[in-house]
Amino acid sequence: MIESLIKFSIRNRFLVLMIAAGLFGWGVYSVQTSKIDAIPDLSENQVIVFTEWMGRSPQLIEDQITYPLVTNLQGLPQVKYVRGTSMFGMSFVYVIFNDDTEVYWARERVLERLNYAARLLPGGVSPTLGPDGTGVGHILWYTLDAPGMDLGEQRAVQDWYVKFGLQNVPGVAEIASFGGFQKQYQVTLDPNKLTYYGLSVPQVIGAIRANNNEAGGRKFELSGIGYIIKTTGYLQSVEQIQNIPLKTLNSVPVRVADVATVQMTGETRLGIFDLNGQGEAVGGIVVMRYGENADEVIGNVKKKMEEVARGLPEGMKFNLVYDRSGLIQESVASIQHTLIEEMVVVSLVVIIFLLHWRSAVSIIIQIPITIATSFILLNAFDISSNIMSLTGIALAIGVIVDNGIIMAENAYKNLAVRQAELTAQTRGSSHGAVSANDQQNGSVTGVNGQNGQAKPVPQTRL
Repeated sequence: MIESLIKFSIRNRFLVLMIAAGLFGWGVYSVQTSKIDAIPDLSENQVIVFTEWMGRSPQLIEDQITYPLVTNLQGLPQVKYVRGTSMFGMSFVYVIFNDDTEVYWARERVLERLNYAARLLPGGVSPTLGPDGTGVGHILWYTLDAPGMDLGEQRAVQDWYVKFGLQNVPGVAEIASFGGFQKQYQVTLDPNKLTYYGLSVPQVIGAIRANNNEAGGRKFELSGIGYIIKTTGYLQSVEQIQNIPLKTLNSVPVRVADVATVQMTGETRLGIFDLNGQGEAVGGIVVMRYGENADEVIGNVKKKMEEVARGLPEGMKFNLVYDRSGLIQESVASIQHTLIEEMVVVSLVVIIFLLHWRSAVSIIIQIPITIATSFILLNAFDISSNIMSLTGIALAIGVIVDNGIIMAENAYKNLAVRQAELTAQTRGSSHGAVSANDQQNGSVTGVNGQNGQAKPVPQTRL
């Protein structure tokens, strides 16, 4: 097999050179389009199911949400195991699939099963899928630097402007907001007043909910003009909530303001985000989508930030807290420098070892072709160019030239042996012809066996 391949390559040298040039060109293109990251993504192939039921204890969350979801998600195909965790007001279920499972196929299977499992959950509770990112998908953290601005206003800018702008960047799975206060209307009931007016908490909740919606009517035509009738009831201020009637007592309406205090406040927080010990901050986390190019996504997010920054309030700007692009560039640059150094050192060693420039070139040329071809395989198997994969290529440079040196030395040895045989045959034929002439003239010559040269002997007359 190997002998036939060598014969074919020798007899079709132009074809072999064209194939090598094509592989090198394809490899150069693969280097330019290869995914770049600092570290390999070794996280498990998982789908996260998040369920929120605020105000409930972890034990209640475990019994009513986490346990039903875990037991119903265990029978999915290609699932290794299912893990669940419960905390105050929130439930997380991690569905771990086999490594070779396509991530979006897995998400579809989980979503199908959630449609069935949702009937086992309490009313008003709806589980949702987490972002299609991985454990190393946090590629960029930023905060909003706005001196003198209220944390609630900063969070509003983040949730209603910045987040929507950055989510449009290709490759971004989610913009997770953190810090500040999420504005909400808060109604604080007075139990004594509820008892006095004969009201219950569900009645107050039902009245507020009924007044915070919109009712549709019909089309009414008058004098050839059509009028669309509707009722607008969305609550837009504290005063509107205070004036919602709950019941009528002695022809006098009892309003929300009579039994409760209504105010604009922030949602209950389970923690704070502090930046460098200088106080609270508001910002977001850019989560990269599964299988994307981290370096390219970070660059696109930064360009989008420049556009979004034009619409920020005066005095507000972005402050990058964590940027993986610096780590990516430094890691890849270090490995590239090492690759170049190893290629130069190995080339010098080959030249010194062989002392024949044509043989050395035939071996050295294998290094760039092999490295370029390795990037073709990296892209084919969807492996990013990181410190692990590039280090493996660097370690293999010495192995790349080993076979070339062995083949060159073997070729030299066989050529030398064959050349010696041909020389001996040629000299033997020439000596035989001379001996025949000498025999005719009555003279005999001998050959020195040590140095292989003809040596005259004393002549004898026949």
